[in-house]
Amino acid sequence: MEKIADIGVFGGSGFYKFLEDVKEISIDTPYGSPSDNLFIGKIGEHNVAFMPRHGRNHSIPPHLVNYRANVWAMKEIGCKRVISPCAAGSLQKEVRPGEFVICDQFVDWTDSRKTTFFEGPVVEHPSAADTYCPELREIAIKTAKELKITVHETGTVVVINGPRFSTKAESKFFTSQGWEVINMTAYPEAYLVMEMDMCPLNISLITDYDAGLVGDVPPVSHSEVIKVFNGNVENLKKLLFSMIEKIPTERNNCSCANTTSNSHA
Repeated sequence: MEKIADIGVFGGSGFYKFLEDVKEISIDTPYGSPSDNLFIGKIGEHNVAFMPRHGRNHSIPPHLVNYRANVWAMKEIGCKRVISPCAAGSLQKEVRPGEFVICDQFVDWTDSRKTTFFEGPVVEHPSAADTYCPELREIAIKTAKELKITVHETGTVVVINGPRFSTKAESKFFTSQGWEVINMTAYPEAYLVMEMDMCPLNISLITDYDAGLVGDVPPVSHSEVIKVFNGNVENLKKLLFSMIEKIPTERNNCSCANTTSNSHA
């Protein structure tokens, strides 16, 4: 297929609907249908592909997202980098709702998800030791600081299966491990991006304190998550568009393009 875009973003319509000359394209994949069509727009020197990971009407729960189809579609149209903004909960008091975390590690607490493209006859074992692209992380952190957005430069996200939120006991355990962020979509999305030799970036927008974090925190609700997320979506848009303009055309300061060549079968 013709190379249509060089940067992909998994995010809703709020991120692209005000761009001019947005083109909608449909992609078929060997892994079934993606969550939605791709929406292609121009930001700076980059053609950017947007896809709502839950569908444009938010009709796909996190455990049923076809992550492989979504990531394969981004690769198919030529993307070299994929940015994954997401709503997330905080597991530590110092990480407050409304703040951003540029995660550098993940912990997989999901089950029954398709998590790799290498199911045979080709078998590879790409290292997940440092999944997220260091070049993209540096650009995101620097841009957030320039925009005066409170940003945490590192963080571990524990990814639960969903769609239910954690019990207080589960949340207390996650907090006790020292992990900062909890989310339902960060895995296997970023790892699949890495398997395709693209650069993954996580941007976690903290919407709430997770249940069990402290004694007087009320249980998290979906309505409260949406309320905080919508209140900060403008900051997220500013961060996304400002950092995309700063991303160099060529990848020079990371080894993401060589992930599979460095793995061992």
